Amino acid sequence: MDFNRIPRALLAGLVATAAMTFMAYFVAPVMLGHPMDIAHMLSGLAGGSWAIGMLMHLMNGIVVFPLIYSIVLYRFLPGAPWLKGILWGVVLWLGLEIVILAMTGAGEFNTNGGGAKALMAALVVHLIYGVLLGTITGQSGRVAAAGLKEHTI
Repeated sequence: MDFNRIPRALLAGLVATAAMTFMAYFVAPVMLGHPMDIAHMLSGLAGGSWAIGMLMHLMNGIVVFPLIYSIVLYRFLPGAPWLKGILWGVVLWLGLEIVILAMTGAGEFNTNGGGAKALMAALVVHLIYGVLLGTITGQSGRVAAAGLKEHTI
């Protein structure tokens, strides 16, 4: 296992979660007519407040899912780093659609919730999360460092 990948995975989780959260709250309203309120959905599962739901979302996206990806799954998923990330994004999306949404009452694949539009919006944000996570995590240390040096002022 390449332990140098863990810091990159955590950085990737931060970037990917920020992008996903931005899309859910600011781009999804264009597609759905309302934001995809991730924090509200998760707070319902935890019986907590919106802030608790957002904390759950951030911890999962920035720490938990990137660590699972980099420590367990990276070496087993096929393809280039971006493809590995997309595959992980699809797995996370399926987990949302089959398990989490059923637990919230929205039904598997959002059958009782937002329907096909919500299903596709959730897929898009998970694909974006996955491609960012995979691409950033998969960079070699030398490439990542060179990229940072080129973009610093």
